[in-house]
Amino acid sequence: IGMVFQSYALYPHMSVEENLTFGLRMLKGEESLSATEIDSRVKETSELLGIADLLSKRPKELSGGQRQRVALGRALIRRPKVLLMDEPLSNLDAKLRNQMRIELRRLHEELGTTTVYVTHDQIEAMTLADRIAIMDGGVLQQHATPLEAYREPSNEFVEGFLCKHIDEIVETANKLFEKR
Repeated sequence: IGMVFQSYALYPHMSVEENLTFGLRMLKGEESLSATEIDSRVKETSELLGIADLLSKRPKELSGGQRQRVALGRALIRRPKVLLMDEPLSNLDAKLRNQMRIELRRLHEELGTTTVYVTHDQIEAMTLADRIAIMDGGVLQQHATPLEAYREPSNEFVEGFLCKHIDEIVETANKLFEKR
């Protein structure tokens, strides 16, 4: 299982490469990897995420998007069967969040890793998910494809949380474009 946290959780005293390899270097016994395998995974992961030129930098020298890519790389480098993501884009500005949504979707399609993605952002959920689970107070309200949940909400909570919110965004955007 790989985990990507909301706050990046990078070690500030380590370079990007050291952050990426920390978990691999901690493996013991039969699970331990050779230096050659670790180097190979660093190359593969850093190229996949577009951070190969940042390997010698420390987290404080990186932008928010670059830090998020390192945090994602640290989870992916272990080649997990399941990836858990806890609001990984919430600390990014709107433009960067949008770019990272596209990047996360591309990575998911390329790698095929089962991903559980927690978010309060309905747009993120609708654009990234193959399946969406909407919860209220820890109780599952609906589990469906994003379009099914939008078109056929199971109850008033889902309708208000997901459908009305998205409809309001579309309505606001339409009004803004009408004024142009």
